[in-house]
Amino acid sequence: MSLGRSRARPDAHDKVSGAARYPGDRRPVGVLHAFVVFTDQPHARLLKLNTSPVEAAEGVVCVVTAADVPVNEYGLTMFDQPVLVGPGPTPAGRVPQDVSRWEADHLAVVVAETAELAQAAAELIETEWEPLPIVADIDAAMAEGAPLLHPEHPSASNCYHGYKTRKGDVDRAFERADIVIEGTYEVPFQEHAYLQPEAGLAYIDDEGRITLEVAGQWTHEDQEQVAHALGLAVEQVRVIYPPIGGAFGGREDMSLQIVLALAVQKLRTLGIQRPVRAQWSREESIVGHHKRHRGRVHARLAATREGIILGVEATSHLDAGGYNYTSNKVLGNLHLSVAGAYEVPAARIDSTVVYTNAVPGGAFRGFGGPQGCFVAETQMNRLAAALHLDPVEVRRRNLLGEGSIGITGTVMPAGVSLPDVVEICADAADWDRPPPPPRPVQAFASLPPTAASARRGRGFACAYKNIGFSFGFPERSEADIVLFGRDLDGADLDGPDLDGSGPDVPVRAELYLAGAEVGQGAHLAFVQMASEATGLPVEAITPVFSDTATSGDSGSASASRLSWMTGNAILGAAEEAEKAWHEGARPAHGHFRYIPPPTEMLDPDGIAPTVPNFAYGYVAEAVDLTIDIETGHIVVHDVVCAVDVGRIINPQLATGQVEGAVAQAHGYAISEELQVVDGRVLNPRLSGYLIPGIGDVPEQVRSVLVEVPDPRGPFGVRGMAEMPMLPYAPAIVAALYEATGVWFESFPLTPTRVRAGLRAAGVNPVVAAGGDPRSDGSGL
Repeated sequence: MSLGRSRARPDAHDKVSGAARYPGDRRPVGVLHAFVVFTDQPHARLLKLNTSPVEAAEGVVCVVTAADVPVNEYGLTMFDQPVLVGPGPTPAGRVPQDVSRWEADHLAVVVAETAELAQAAAELIETEWEPLPIVADIDAAMAEGAPLLHPEHPSASNCYHGYKTRKGDVDRAFERADIVIEGTYEVPFQEHAYLQPEAGLAYIDDEGRITLEVAGQWTHEDQEQVAHALGLAVEQVRVIYPPIGGAFGGREDMSLQIVLALAVQKLRTLGIQRPVRAQWSREESIVGHHKRHRGRVHARLAATREGIILGVEATSHLDAGGYNYTSNKVLGNLHLSVAGAYEVPAARIDSTVVYTNAVPGGAFRGFGGPQGCFVAETQMNRLAAALHLDPVEVRRRNLLGEGSIGITGTVMPAGVSLPDVVEICADAADWDRPPPPPRPVQAFASLPPTAASARRGRGFACAYKNIGFSFGFPERSEADIVLFGRDLDGADLDGPDLDGSGPDVPVRAELYLAGAEVGQGAHLAFVQMASEATGLPVEAITPVFSDTATSGDSGSASASRLSWMTGNAILGAAEEAEKAWHEGARPAHGHFRYIPPPTEMLDPDGIAPTVPNFAYGYVAEAVDLTIDIETGHIVVHDVVCAVDVGRIINPQLATGQVEGAVAQAHGYAISEELQVVDGRVLNPRLSGYLIPGIGDVPEQVRSVLVEVPDPRGPFGVRGMAEMPMLPYAPAIVAALYEATGVWFESFPLTPTRVRAGLRAAGVNPVVAAGGDPRSDGSGL
């Protein structure tokens, strides 16, 4: 048996020893260096661009501008962004190329003999800009008379995409309600902060293809976008993923891919065939790639005095920034999750995504789920507090279960394990027992802890999220397996065993897959699943990964889909290879393209029932923390995360996913505060953007891996990498309420924000012995 065992990752030694060669480490002989010039204009029209001084500068080989882009547009889900901003007219119906809508729009690419010479020459670019009004945020974008950022979009509005849900009689639900919970919630940006900043190498390979060695999440989508912008057939572009230093959704969209390919293409027209590399600094990375979306949700919840949900209302707005990226899809996940993982008989939900001049929002672990879950779960915790009900009990009375009708009016896919997950989490957290006494918090090394200001609280939250792409997207995944035998001398057979004298069993296999290894251990999981599917030892599987020239399309390393989708493709490929083997082929090749059950786009009017997803994952978390009400500092002592993995492939990998997601969620909830003002990121360094360090993360994370098989998952496997991210922030807010009696409707819960919120609610830093510092709980 290959599944269920913790095997060491084959890339582990090289990554911890420094031997792994990431994209930034690739410096072949004769390599040229590219510097990507940002516009540095949140909103302005380019009137003039002169690169002659740059071209004459020392060491410069060429300069790439908008004039060199055959098709000057790109985008993962819609072509709404120019590859390079340049003056002049734009073909009708395409995004105007002469306008910068984001400070990190690309203006030019300078290619020189060294990186230092390229950057120095870039300073010589001459431009003339017409400043345009900056649309700073959601309110500015929706204001009457606001400048239209994308006049080419059919919506003719900054509010360019939306969803509706209309289910049941919402007005009647609120009329019947014994209690209504209402709040307006603000969710913040989050920076991915992966270890390896953007880097890449481009060159012409032996078959004349423009080849990119770059970090990404979907080789074939990168290939298609590069080919589109360069006006090439996809077969003329090759994408290879070397070791990748993290992604979390931040590499789902383009960064250096297209511009490096353009540089190589221009050099070829000049008769120069040399490789070109580029690497961003951390500051360029933070400014230059998308973030988790900020947004605002106003929500109302109607319930009986027994805590039974009668209806939900919500109005949501997400800030897309200057370009869509995947905002329309992220909005869909938010839209489905604001009602929570509950039986909701009546709902009226409106969700809109808005163009602004802020940094674009895009894919990030959870993909809209953390924002929606924060709203839904905080509403549920407030309901429990208002009715003096246990937070777990109020969930038991409302949870989605097997056969439940989901928020879109159709039956949930089989295998709804949320009730099991909630109970297992509560048991593991000893939820029925009183919490430990407060423990003093030492906020600063120079400030001794004060026992009188320490308050302890626990919080609970749960969530569900799609596995796989949604809303009618043509989801698929391909895999190839080649089986090899052995002749009587022990050599591999290259052809059929014609005389029948050799042992008629495969002894090794090759596995070809494009799926990305972004640090999560996916490649080891693929090999373990291939071993299970073929019956061969793990050591007998030779994998070839992440190269468009050797593999079919595996889809993206996102949406908690890779193990689920690729596992099904591996099962199919193994079956096809076995058929070929029994038919006498040596080696025996099996190719399989797995296509899951279809999904549907949401009804534009929000009325007709739809099936938006074919599978879901389920999670629950309980947190235990202490808050120092004098300083506002929070210390999280214990996190219990119960997540249904369906069937464990590799326990160590799964536990690592839980612990990593909790650490990332901890930063999102407590410390990470990206400051964006008038379209500019003000803290583009890790010294000013505080991801949690080893002394900041929870003192203990207990990973509880639940195994309720997904009926459609390979071997029963269920996607789980995003799930632990979802309920953490609302669980923290609930624990903070239990400790202080104050609700917070926005985060991150930095000491400054917490202290100000407590003071505004009347929580005093110094309390007489035996006194209760808590307010009446009216909250913020």
